[in-house]
Amino acid sequence: MTATGTEIRVVLADDERMVRTALRVILEAEADLTVVGEAATGAEAVSVVRAVRPDVVLMDVRMPEIDGIRATEQILGSPGPSPRVVVVTTFENDSYVYEALRVGASGFLLKRAGAEDLVQAVRLVARSDSLLFPAALRGLAAEYARSRPPEPRWASRLTEREAAVLRLMATGLTNAEIAERLGVGPATVKSHVASVLAKTGVRDRTQAVIAAYESGFISPR
Repeated sequence: MTATGTEIRVVLADDERMVRTALRVILEAEADLTVVGEAATGAEAVSVVRAVRPDVVLMDVRMPEIDGIRATEQILGSPGPSPRVVVVTTFENDSYVYEALRVGASGFLLKRAGAEDLVQAVRLVARSDSLLFPAALRGLAAEYARSRPPEPRWASRLTEREAAVLRLMATGLTNAEIAERLGVGPATVKSHVASVLAKTGVRDRTQAVIAAYESGFISPR
């Protein structure tokens, strides 16, 4: 579920109260951002998200009961519209981050990020279809990707244009930006993205990019 109006509704999931308080102060200083719920455990995060249906979840990956990876997986696997999940982490090369991206998180944010970066990240994932930190994602893929087959079977089923769209998705471009780059309409790109997701057998564009890196279709280096 992305924000359709001017307000972006956010849930904060972190086991440290001080971290949640700091995030709330930063976000609620902005007229278009509202914190509608908090959670101190992964299980609580799932319950809160299901109850309040936010646009964005800021998810710590290391939490009690169930970690942020499983919480993200359960949230995105629930029926109905799903929020965008941004993983919040201390280290950008954390294997937990990579696993969270594999199950559908839209990107990640470092805990040391400044207030402006935090606000921009929430707005980005709520109001567009781009991914956060695609360059860092390449590094994570290089370090944590599984052994790669010579070429994924789905690669041969992609048209030339679909392959180009997938590569541009991996750079973090939105559908509108891809359309401009390729000289086609946004609706055409949206159709190509849907076809890419179907052929790669994944749920969303984050997982499509992960699949492209893990399979060797796109080289992380």
